[in-house]
Parts: sequence; structure tokens; C-alpha cells
Amino acid sequence: MASFRFLHAADIHLDSPLRGLAGQEGSAAERIRGATREAFEQLVTLALAEEVAFVIIAGDLYDGDWRDYRTGLFFAAQMGRLNEAGIPVFLLHGNHDAESQITRRLALPPNVQVFGARAPGTFVLDELGVALHGQSFRRRDTRENLVPGYPDPRDCDLNIGVLHTGLGGMGGHENYAPCALEDLLARGYDYWALGHVHQFQVLHRHPHVVFPGNLQGRHIRETGPKGAVMVTVTDGRLSGLTAVPADVVRWSLVPVPVDPDTEVADAVSRIRAALEQAVEHEADGRLLACRVELRGRSARHDQLLAAEDHLLAEARSVAVGLGVDAAWVERVVVATRPEGSGATGQPARSDALGELQQMLEAAHADPELLERLGEDPGQMLQRLPHAVRAGVEADSILGVALDGDQRALIAVILPHLLARLTVETD
Repeated sequence: MASFRFLHAADIHLDSPLRGLAGQEGSAAERIRGATREAFEQLVTLALAEEVAFVIIAGDLYDGDWRDYRTGLFFAAQMGRLNEAGIPVFLLHGNHDAESQITRRLALPPNVQVFGARAPGTFVLDELGVALHGQSFRRRDTRENLVPGYPDPRDCDLNIGVLHTGLGGMGGHENYAPCALEDLLARGYDYWALGHVHQFQVLHRHPHVVFPGNLQGRHIRETGPKGAVMVTVTDGRLSGLTAVPADVVRWSLVPVPVDPDTEVADAVSRIRAALEQAVEHEADGRLLACRVELRGRSARHDQLLAAEDHLLAEARSVAVGLGVDAAWVERVVVATRPEGSGATGQPARSDALGELQQMLEAAHADPELLERLGEDPGQMLQRLPHAVRAGVEADSILGVALDGDQRALIAVILPHLLARLTVETD
């Protein structure tokens, strides 16, 4: 019986545009722009250094159709490195790189075996006693359960199922190729190499059902270590499984506590301390991409909220001062709350700004105003380029505006508007 190791990766998203980089310059921004490629290069280097028997990519190698052929040429070159070492690669296409999504094609080195999209297929490595079973997506919106069509296990030491699936919508992911854990266990395979969920998870052991997570975090909802899974097989039986990091940029949400007396200058000092701690304890030698979030109740809430742009500039200055490619700040969010009360969390006022506050709070029930908000800004927003609209976060002001929920838009804008007017008039 053979003993060997193999790598299981998924959700590479080569050349995926990373958010928050518009207008940003410098080595850190360039590092983030090329992060998906550099992470994939690290994965290939790891495969070569560890002399793995084979590599599995369980879907979403690409992030959609290529803008040009450079994406495909980069992948082919990396596969060429593995081909020279005699390491086969078994590639399955998921929702982002389904047959209907990728219109350009390039011939790949002979070590790359691609699972077909018309029906499940099997690749056999006789010398290792391994059979790999899988089916690629024909179209992005694959909503049928593919598992019942997978073939019965071969008379081999190790049967591996490769599948891109939402597995019931785990982690808020789209439920593509839906199935249940029981469906997977019923096939009788020894290992399920899954893709689509961007968080490393071992859902079952013996047989193993594993999501490796994505290879490189791309935004603030993908924090912490990212990489692939190294699987060890001893005498034909799975004997070990280890998550191996491959990311070159690590995302982190950095909380900064404030108290009632925290001034803007104090907040900058606290941001500096929080960023230093995050780099020391979370970066693991990588560039740390951070979102800084101020939290707590503060008598200076209005000043902090009005100074959000200034705080972002200060935070980025702090990050640059920590060293070359030590940290980069994507955004500063003032999530503090005032000490007063009111429907918006703003303290009640008895002056002209108080009247404005009451009027805006009542705007939720003004159908004429809501209709005008839907017409005028709505038409302008629809003219934004698709790339801009696609990269907007749902919880941002622009994201709420694009969603067309005018009541939610008022609720999001009101604290910022009142804070800026308060600071300017006080």
C-alpha cells in the first residue's frame, strides 16, 4: 500500500479585484492587487517543496471570465512548474469558472486533468491506488444536487470525491449544487474535497469531508489565515490533515475601544496602539490589511464621526510608519454611540439642528420624499460602472443606496449628516 501526501485547494479566484484599493498607491497597495497570484505561486512552491503526489483544485480557480489572456497564461505557467516535477493536478470548475462563465480557453500542460461538466467522471492513479470522482459546473447557477450521479467507489485504497457545493448555504454562501452531509457520506468515499465555502472546515472525519477555505482573503469578511489542506496517506489510509497557509495578505478587523472622554487626538493614539498589536499578533510576517473600528459610548461621538476621513488618513500614516508592507488600512469605521438618546441614537437638541433631526427622523413615513429619493439619486447610481457597483459593500452608504431601500438610506445618512452639522455649528 502506498504512502504519500496531496494538496487540496479551492476558491483561488485568480486576478479577482480586491476592494478598497481605488486611488491607493505604494508597495502595500500593489502587493494587495497581486495577492491572488502570489498566493497561488506559494501554493505551487509548497507542492514542489513537499513533493506531493498530486494537487486538487475544487472549483473557482478563476473569478469569472478573463479580461485578457494573461490570467490563463499565468495559470498555465504555474502548472508547467508542476508538470516538470511530474505532479498531476485535478481541476474542477465551480460557479465562478463554469463552462458558461469562461469564454476564453488555453491549452494546459498534460499534467492537468479537468473534470467534465456533462456528467461525473473518474481519474485513476493506479500506482497510488487512488480514484478521484468529480463533475464541473456547466453553468454558474447550478441548483441541482450532483452527488447522486457520482459513480460508486472503485476497488482502490482511496476514493476521493471532488465537488463545488454550498452544502445547504453554509456561511451565507449561495447554495449552488446543494446537497446534505448525509448525501456525501452515503457515496462511500474516503475523502470529500469540497470547494465554495471560504472558511476552512472539517465537517466529518472517517470519511473526511473538508472545505479548505479560499487561498487568499480578498476583503474584510475573509479575515484570518487562508490557504489549503495537506492530506497525509499512510499505507493507503488517510492518517493526517493539516491546514497550510498560503496567503500573502491577511485581513483583520481591528477594534479600538473609546470611552466618554476620548478626543480625536486620543483616538489616533489608540488606533496606533491597536495597529501595533494587530501586526505583532495576527500578521504572522504577512502584510496585514486592516479595517479599524472605533467602538464604545463617547461624549465626542459627533466629533469622531465628523473626523472619519481624518482618522483614516492618520491610521494610514500609522500603518506606513510600522514598516514596509507591515500594514495597510482599508477603512476606519466610527461605530461609537453618543451618550444621549433618540430614535437615531443622537442626543435630542432644542435648536435648529434639533428641528432638522426631528424632520429627518419623520422622513421614514414621508412617501413623497421616499419617492424622490428613489427617482433622483437612483437614476444617478444606475449610471455607475458595473465594476464600481459590484464592489460596493452592502452595509455602506452607497450599498444601501444601490439596494433602493430609501428608509434604510435615511437611517444610515442621518448620523453622519447631524454629526458634521453639529461640529460645524458648535
